Amino acid sequence: MRRSAGLLLHRPTDRGREVLLGHMGGPFYARRDAGAWTVPKGEYDPAEPAWDAARREFEEELGLPPPEGGAVPLGEVRQAGGKVVTVWAVEADLDPATVVPGTFRMEWPPRSGRIEEFPELDRVAWFPVDRAREVIVKAQAAFLDRLDEHSHGRK
Repeated sequence: MRRSAGLLLHRPTDRGREVLLGHMGGPFYARRDAGAWTVPKGEYDPAEPAWDAARREFEEELGLPPPEGGAVPLGEVRQAGGKVVTVWAVEADLDPATVVPGTFRMEWPPRSGRIEEFPELDRVAWFPVDRAREVIVKAQAAFLDRLDEHSHGRK
């Protein structure tokens, strides 16, 4: 079973809570919006603690150190492809313009023999939670619900 771990940054604004999502890079998602945005995350080996992997992957995906501060475990979800994703919410602010995404290589176009390099995340942006629900990978919407439950429970 493949596993990923990540950090969902969130911040309060005068318009309500916002979350930081990344648009998946590469040719398969280039023209997609709905379902093409994700919590910054990445795969890890089962021997590595998920929390350590979430922090490491945040830095690999965004090119920035993970924020300090209290983390709220949002549990895990199983995505359509079978991957299990574990996420923690961290209240922090970050300027998307400072992101320097990691890259991956793949053959493109298919069967061309050419290897191209693409950013892991080609855009990073803050979304109001309701708008985030419209664009995030379907299974990951559960993390937004859990963040809402936690946020409302604190009031």
